[in-house]
Amino acid sequence: MKGPAAHWHDEPTDFGQMGKLPRGHGVAPAAAIGSLNITSATTDEELLDLPWHLALEDWPVANLAALPRGLSRHIVRFAHLSGSVIAVKETSEHVARHEYHMLRRLQRLDVPCVEPLAVLTGRRTADGSELDPVLVTRHLRFSLPYRALFSQTLRRDTLTRLIDAQALLLVRLHLVGFYWGDVSLSNTLFRRDAGAFAAYLVDAETGELYPELSNGQREYDLEIARVNIAGELMDLHEGGLIEEKIDPLATSERIMDSYRKLWAELTGKESFDLGERWRVNARIRRLNELGFDVEEFTIKTTADGSSIQLQPKVVDAGHHQRRLLQLTGLDAEENQARRLLNDMDAYRADNNPDLDQELSAHLWVRQVFEPVVRAIPRELQGKLEPAEVVHQLLEHRWYLSEEQNRNVPLAEAVQSYIDNVLRHRRDEAAFMLQEDSRPAGPPRPDTGGTPPASRPDGS
Repeated sequence: MKGPAAHWHDEPTDFGQMGKLPRGHGVAPAAAIGSLNITSATTDEELLDLPWHLALEDWPVANLAALPRGLSRHIVRFAHLSGSVIAVKETSEHVARHEYHMLRRLQRLDVPCVEPLAVLTGRRTADGSELDPVLVTRHLRFSLPYRALFSQTLRRDTLTRLIDAQALLLVRLHLVGFYWGDVSLSNTLFRRDAGAFAAYLVDAETGELYPELSNGQREYDLEIARVNIAGELMDLHEGGLIEEKIDPLATSERIMDSYRKLWAELTGKESFDLGERWRVNARIRRLNELGFDVEEFTIKTTADGSSIQLQPKVVDAGHHQRRLLQLTGLDAEENQARRLLNDMDAYRADNNPDLDQELSAHLWVRQVFEPVVRAIPRELQGKLEPAEVVHQLLEHRWYLSEEQNRNVPLAEAVQSYIDNVLRHRRDEAAFMLQEDSRPAGPPRPDTGGTPPASRPDGS
């Protein structure tokens, strides 16, 4: 990088003297380049190649990435940057900086959210007119806004999974003390997660972090979620984009029930007799099944020593993700990780039950995971992320074996999955979407649902 050293990390930087001009869009005026200030969490100098001297709505098509956009009160565009895709949002300087720093803090707390990259201020047009500052975030690969998660109509079970994912995200945010203030499906991105969905916060401009949230703050966030989701579902209902039999108001209530059940399981007190101490481990197992690890319990006994009161004090999400990463180095969503771990355990039991767990896990990666991923034709590799492909393949193989009453070999199942399922899915890594957010084409096959943890053959 030519010119004086730039302070990229959380320091506003004036690039006016660096001689770096946008390529492919004409030369930006010196005044526009000279006024630009960037607060950035990345050292990617190609940020300077983008046409910051143009309003977002006037950006050249050559810069833009054709990806689905959710509903937003701001102008948002997706653009190419160093082989990846970024989201650029025009807003005020105060809002952009607040959201940038809030997202960075949430990332440090390991909360599912988009990655903040930069805030740019001091933007000017060729004639010197001021332009709105922008917030730049990295696009979450294989994620989609909720309106893009259907082909013709949004089915009830898909909608239920979306709302459950939203409730889990809200619980995770509240556990770390984050008050969202604008909870909605529109402010969330969703990734497929082994028959369910994983939700990621994408808009934090109204959010605030506290040491701990009061019950009133949590309930107010929950009420905002209920009202916003009801409105979003009414909009879809009027457009004929959800099944007629779905009641938007009744369906929006699901987030209240889902949230409260999960919150009670994670934080609620439990009392039992001293002789029922096995319930401590039972509680841990239930939390693990929900994807949470327990770091500490608060246990109190009654004065006469006849009963115990138990309450989880600290819980961390990502139990199965961490185990999979530790055993194999694979990074996956929570439900995907649970499914892959189940297959890994079945593989070990069927092939090498006496082998060390870690060694068996690496054999599974070499003999199951990697061959499946390598077998996917290049033109289909953008359909789904690898962990989701392997999960769906394992389900497909299980159903084939059950249907044909035989152990279908892995290679045969892979070819069947590619030909009969994967080829007919739309490309979720780079999905073209019309401005009305309604995709064209035939309905996609759905492999939702999870078979038993064990399958005919783990190999």
